Amino acid sequence: MSKLFFASRHPVMVTALVTGATGFVGNAVARALIDEGKEVRVLSRKSSNRDLLKGLKAETFLGDLRHPQSLHHALEGCDELYHVAAQYTFYNPQPQEIYGSNVEGTRNILQAALDQKLKRVVYTSTVGTIGIPKDGSPGNENTTLTLEECQGHYKRSKFLAEQEAIQFAKRGLNVVIVNPSAPIGVRDIKPTPTGKLIVDFLNGKMPAFIDTGLNLVDVEDVAQGHLLAAKQGRAGERYILGNQNLSLKQILQILSGLTGLKAPRWKIPYSVAWSAAQLSEALAKITQRAPAIELEAVLLGKKKMFFSANKAVKELNLPQTNVKIALKKAVDWYLENNYIKPKIKEKILGYQANSSFDIPAPVFKEEN
Repeated sequence: MSKLFFASRHPVMVTALVTGATGFVGNAVARALIDEGKEVRVLSRKSSNRDLLKGLKAETFLGDLRHPQSLHHALEGCDELYHVAAQYTFYNPQPQEIYGSNVEGTRNILQAALDQKLKRVVYTSTVGTIGIPKDGSPGNENTTLTLEECQGHYKRSKFLAEQEAIQFAKRGLNVVIVNPSAPIGVRDIKPTPTGKLIVDFLNGKMPAFIDTGLNLVDVEDVAQGHLLAAKQGRAGERYILGNQNLSLKQILQILSGLTGLKAPRWKIPYSVAWSAAQLSEALAKITQRAPAIELEAVLLGKKKMFFSANKAVKELNLPQTNVKIALKKAVDWYLENNYIKPKIKEKILGYQANSSFDIPAPVFKEEN
């Protein structure tokens, strides 16, 4: 006699752990998971600033990526892991801390996920682990890069951490790798290097620019990309979560249009920026304060960091919010949260009150 099985009227609740939810991208991922109806846990160090967790319907587990036992406790009973946490900085006088968090920490939590037999893992890498073709065309998931080609400790640490994820996929962990480009938008609390670029422009701290470029993407699209990767991504595969390639000059022109502030006109040679960064970091060692210009950021800027997100758009249906909208959201959030000098803030708000916001991004003509 055959048995009858009836589907439950109530779907089984999926429990997901998010690392890095006290930061920019991780917090966006946690919010997206909550909006989807999942039960969310977040891993946070005791010393972390948890302002972005206020009001969030998530259970906080105190732990540290460098302490495996705390990770097992947080993952117990989970179905999914979104490992977003990383020490995202281009300057740290103690670089071993970057490798401890980004490489050793990734190895520890992926091992814990394998031990706990999690159904799905999404590892957040970066486009910094992807090469740039010599002809200047956008890089994609198949563009190779070697450790020797990685500039700076952050990029090297993320390259090594991504290799850890690839090895765990080979060992049977159902892990998908996502490679965000340069996310922008709300709640960039630290801010990230890209966010700092926007804040520096808004505060009049950018008198000149170098000939470089970035692939910008709305952080909320990046968050959706994580969820889509968990649903549809192929284990062991990489997916670039990006959108539009823009030169730094173009980005500054858009910000000028959004704020009424003048974009810098002077383009300085790379060698001048490199020398200024060397001096800035030398002064930082004396003052024990973060440098105004980070050498690693200048090194990365030697090439235009242009990438193609076609694979994620086609396979995952990654959203592509107009980057002008994302930049406006970022500007508005910095204004609302007092990142901008009062007099400049007043000037921007006055300009915005008397201006219309056109959604289509302007068409730029590259200079010869």
